[in-house]
Amino acid sequence: MILDERNEFCDATALNTGGAGTYLIGDVMDLGSTGDDIGTGEPLYVVIQVTTAVTSGGSATVKFHVASDAVAAIAADGSETIHSSTNAIAKASLTAGATLILPLPAAGSVAYERYLGIEQVTATAALTAGAVNAFITNEPHSWVAKADAVN
Repeated sequence: MILDERNEFCDATALNTGGAGTYLIGDVMDLGSTGDDIGTGEPLYVVIQVTTAVTSGGSATVKFHVASDAVAAIAADGSETIHSSTNAIAKASLTAGATLILPLPAAGSVAYERYLGIEQVTATAALTAGAVNAFITNEPHSWVAKADAVN
């Protein structure tokens, strides 16, 4: 599979190590206008892959949201539109290589705002490390990481 740079939110992007809370991580995708069908009728998925294990001095959990907003600095205050979300995941489960797959709802079933991005929701304790890749694909189960310029 060829990964389009414009469909990538995070590329080994460090997770926020502030206290418990909700944070926008990585880049956002400008959908151009609201309500467009970003998959043109085809199912899409967000793949989040842990590249550096998540650590914490406490018993932290992390949840990830795929969210949209009218502004590029997607709000992390509940006013954003959340389209898909993981459950809270214990830090011990977020080891390097762990992969999460979130389905994106079809645009006809929900209204996407102009900007789409990934939010990290940390609970219980602050993280001390962790990094992820995150991108949109239409083939989540056949995606395999490969080194640059390798077939």
